[in-house]
Amino acid sequence: MDYKQTVEYLFNSTPVFEKVGASAYKEGLFNTLALDEHFGHPHRNFKSIHIAGTNGKGSCSHTLAAILQLAGYRVGLYTSPHLVDFRERIRVNGLCIDEQYVIDFVENERDFFEPLHPSFFELTTALAFKYFAEQKVDIAIIEVGLGGRLDCTNIITPIISVITNISLDHTMFLGDTLAKIAAEKAGIIKHNVPVVIGEANDETRPVFERVAYERNSSIVFAEDSSDVVSAKIDGLCGIDYITTGYGNFKGSLGGSYQVKNANTVLHVVDMLRTRNINLSTANVQKGFEEVCRLTGLMGRWQTVCHEPLVVCDTGHNDGGWQYLGKQILQPECKTRRIVFGMVDDKDIDHVMNHLPNDAAYYFTRATTHRAIPETKVQEYGKRHNLHGNCYGSVAEAYEAALSDADPKDFIFVGGSSYVVADFLEHLQQNK
Repeated sequence: MDYKQTVEYLFNSTPVFEKVGASAYKEGLFNTLALDEHFGHPHRNFKSIHIAGTNGKGSCSHTLAAILQLAGYRVGLYTSPHLVDFRERIRVNGLCIDEQYVIDFVENERDFFEPLHPSFFELTTALAFKYFAEQKVDIAIIEVGLGGRLDCTNIITPIISVITNISLDHTMFLGDTLAKIAAEKAGIIKHNVPVVIGEANDETRPVFERVAYERNSSIVFAEDSSDVVSAKIDGLCGIDYITTGYGNFKGSLGGSYQVKNANTVLHVVDMLRTRNINLSTANVQKGFEEVCRLTGLMGRWQTVCHEPLVVCDTGHNDGGWQYLGKQILQPECKTRRIVFGMVDDKDIDHVMNHLPNDAAYYFTRATTHRAIPETKVQEYGKRHNLHGNCYGSVAEAYEAALSDADPKDFIFVGGSSYVVADFLEHLQQNK
């Protein structure tokens, strides 16, 4: 098989959550432990940082990776989902895993893993850990796939655990209250391993405190002592930060929600420094400034065009849209045009509460079986006084918005990671 055939095999022969949703979710670690033993426990060969949370995992993971790379460490980065190419999930110092490595892994190991019937994520995690060990990374940033306690990444013992925040998402798996979801995320807290909590509230804080106490883990709540003194958001050029410990710098990630993520990252950096990880102020500043270039991060308030202004963002739940809804109103423009679609395990009504009524909408669906049909998205929109036409693909919806737009207009593309993925792929194909 060539690379394209290999990736198609992975997507078609293993249950993929991105494609089929709940049926791909496998509770428990049996397959993960079997794969880990087969490959000789590769995760034991490198240090790691484990990152869970409802929102902000990807941004925090990539920013920490950039900072560590600049300090001279060889850094593995495991995140999901990918937007354009499967290999985005597994990187070393910003470079995607080699195509040939993916081909060889499947070809050489399928006799072992096929009888296990692993999920796509279980197999991908085993691939990532094996690759990082063979690439001799110094440290790997490992993003949780879903939840924490039973996530297949949870076999690692990191030097620091991070939980960015908690909001209602994936409730069918993790529970229908913030406290229940927090308990699942808190499953990544390990004995004697410190944990940084980005955001907490009256429901989630006691859960984190209890688990940390039971596991003798020191716990830091980043909100209790903000390293970020002020943050001035520039919708086009990122965020200007003034901080207590790391001076003044510009963060290239421009979403307003990034201020919370930045504070979380800075507290993780503080903790890393106490654990003999040498990070300078210059490393931190440049890491924030150049995270996208250094790690390949895409889809976080990403500007792709200026006339008209076109921005995409992967925010896909109520917690993320509490920020996005406000930021969409900020750019000065003649008309706001929103290309919008969601998938079926998200609370579309809550998200639509944050969408502006005065925008022109282009309702669409991403190329995943989980996508809500564009006509149904339109029906939801009407309930919220959001009006627009339907389009059968993200590419069609975007091209229609672009055709309608004046150079002074603002086009936003989002609602789902998969909408953004289709959009970026369309742009790449039409360069």
